[in-house]
Amino acid sequence: GQVRNMATLKDITRRLKSIKNIQKITKSMKMVSAAKYARAERELKPARVYGTGALALYEKAEIKAPEDKKKHLLIGVSSDRGLCGAIHTSIAKTLKNEISNLTNAGKEVMVVGVGDKIRGLLQRTHSSYFLLTFREVGRRPPSFGDASVIALELLNSGYEFDEGSVIYNRFRSVISYKTDEKPIFSLETVAGSESLSIYDDIDADVLRNYQEFTLANILYYSLKESTTSEQSARMTAMDNASKNASEMIDKLTLTFNRTRQAVITKELIEIISGAAAL
Repeated sequence: GQVRNMATLKDITRRLKSIKNIQKITKSMKMVSAAKYARAERELKPARVYGTGALALYEKAEIKAPEDKKKHLLIGVSSDRGLCGAIHTSIAKTLKNEISNLTNAGKEVMVVGVGDKIRGLLQRTHSSYFLLTFREVGRRPPSFGDASVIALELLNSGYEFDEGSVIYNRFRSVISYKTDEKPIFSLETVAGSESLSIYDDIDADVLRNYQEFTLANILYYSLKESTTSEQSARMTAMDNASKNASEMIDKLTLTFNRTRQAVITKELIEIISGAAAL
């Protein structure tokens, strides 16, 4: 019993040490995320204007893709970094549902993955749907330049989609976000809209430039929303992890003290009974 208790004490000490080390990491990650979140939230307010401004045309002109148009594009916005709760899995889940619904409706679907996590989550089951994937997302705050690169790559990919949607996490508060989607349309769909025929002086070049700019705007807005959601979720996740580590440390310390007490008591009994035998 004595040897077993000593071994248990060694195990508990080892576990305590590793949990304390993990807690140091989670605490520092929480602090880093808090700083990044504060910056992301500050930059989100002006970025939201880009999104609403870009979508105003689609809404005012009541643009809709004709039913017979088959090609649909889905853009999933995640990042390269984990440890942030269900941020990436909720995007993957929405993408899977959309792919299933659209293919059942007879549409041709292609996916653009923004961030390594979304590629990893869908690689095994839906790799055939990927048109493009983008990495190095989330290491630094997203800029309009990043969104423009994605928009240009997409427009130069040769895939002539009719309509599509950008799936991203919309930031609501420090403790909540909502997986949302925003519509995007091809140049042909926008040009063919009945409401646009009211305006005489919109030539093809103006429309094409506006289309590219709108796509970049919506992507920029989605990247900013997703980044803010991700940083707040990581901050919450790391805070919870630190609290859980504290609880485990308390429980293990208690177990350690009880076990050590049992060892000391046993040794005392042995000494006393040894003395009595003399």
